[in-house]
Amino acid sequence: MTPPAATALKAVADIRTQVSAEEWQTRTDLAAAYRLVAHYGWDDLIFTHISARVPGPDHHFLINPYGWMFHEITASSLVKVDLEGNIVSPTEHIINPAGFTIHSAVHAARHDVGCVLHLHTSDGIAVSAMAEGLMPLSQTAMVALSTLSYHEFEGIALNLDERERLVADLGSNNLMILRNHGTLACGKTVAQAFLNIHLLERACQAQVRALAGGAKLHPAQPAVQELVKQQVRGMKIDVSGLAWGGLLRLLDAKDASYKS
Repeated sequence: MTPPAATALKAVADIRTQVSAEEWQTRTDLAAAYRLVAHYGWDDLIFTHISARVPGPDHHFLINPYGWMFHEITASSLVKVDLEGNIVSPTEHIINPAGFTIHSAVHAARHDVGCVLHLHTSDGIAVSAMAEGLMPLSQTAMVALSTLSYHEFEGIALNLDERERLVADLGSNNLMILRNHGTLACGKTVAQAFLNIHLLERACQAQVRALAGGAKLHPAQPAVQELVKQQVRGMKIDVSGLAWGGLLRLLDAKDASYKS
């Protein structure tokens, strides 16, 4: 009998030889994003998803196998699907079709987006339920506000008609608060999407803590908010790659099995 470990290694080797080097790199980065979400405590058991566009002309995407915890995700376990959530490559795994509704909407409408990341954190949900939404209480929040949209809750994402309204609300922004639901970020790369969600989650966390403190709040003045927006939009340096390198080193030191 073949040892389970040997079987797993053969599966990895088989997948890696069947895909392009570019797809394997995307798989590795996406698996890293799942592990990092777990590392920061942002995961919600097997729920929520991160998806990434497969390089090439086929409009295929990678998403997590349904039933796997985020700390278990590996490059080879990710499932390749089309825009309708149909599995397009051999796998023993299944996906959550409802979970892909939100992701497929963004990927279909925004060809500049390579990765979509959606979370159900306590702080993100709390802010999504506040009438004022994200408030300009911190520098982090003001940076996030420069590219933030809102989408009203329409029930569990089972209705494909919702996709049109969701992408209309997102527009050209890269961050979204899903009312009574959670947070969403997108980016050209997995690294950009992760840095964007990190920004939004930190802003939500700071707001929840500030409100819990009970002191009188001091939101930034509108003129300063506008200045920060212009500063962010004028930035020429993409720092996501710098941060991503450090994050991968963190993962490698902790558990490098995401690469398998």
